[in-house]
Amino acid sequence: MKFGLRDARREDFDTLWKIDQECFPPGVSYSRMELALYMRRLGAFTVVAEAVLGRPGRRAREPLPILGFIVAEANKRGLGHIITIDVPSAARRLGVGSSLLAAVEERARAAGCRSVYLETAVDNLGALAFYKRHGFFVVKTVPRYYSNGVDALVLRKDLLSGAEPE
Repeated sequence: MKFGLRDARREDFDTLWKIDQECFPPGVSYSRMELALYMRRLGAFTVVAEAVLGRPGRRAREPLPILGFIVAEANKRGLGHIITIDVPSAARRLGVGSSLLAAVEERARAAGCRSVYLETAVDNLGALAFYKRHGFFVVKTVPRYYSNGVDALVLRKDLLSGAEPE
């Protein structure tokens, strides 16, 4: 399936929140208020992966399916932070997550970030393998980070090191 990336629009919010609820268990997924606050933080941006349907130049009568999204922020101290990356199981293994991650890294570099970091649950083995494949490494463990009591791993990727993993 082909897809394109774009900045999130206000009318995407309900869909993005539903995707977050599907991707993460209670205690890890965000409430509507939390997601809205993260998306509106200073320096935050949200990138959406949207399916590309039909023939070129043809206008769709209804919104195109959203295949995933990422919320991140770039701060003035040279750090990028990935707040969440959400790709429903039906859209996995299509390159959506990798494309979203690459888009955030590009924007973070353009904003002067030297590195980007994120948190993920210690038991989210799929995410850990994904991030390792993309050059992230474990920095530390944060006990009981999530409201359900699960520990988090903080992972980081240096953006100015030059070579990108394949």
